[in-house]
Amino acid sequence: MGINDESDAEATLQIGPTTLGMVRLYVERGPEGWPMDFTPEEAESIAEELTAAAAAARQAGDGPKGGRRR
Repeated sequence: MGINDESDAEATLQIGPTTLGMVRLYVERGPEGWPMDFTPEEAESIAEELTAAAAAARQAGDGPKGGRRR
């Protein structure tokens, strides 16, 4: 599956700081979960990439306008 392939898969995402000074993204789907820890600098870089992707999606004009959200 590629980044541009649509999917009906559902997962939950939790984001928060750890007691060791890392930023954790925790993705859970069904009985499985994947913790991913990043330095604060890496997390800021990811946040910048997310912001840029959101802006590009808006520019594409194909994004949901109050529609389905995953």
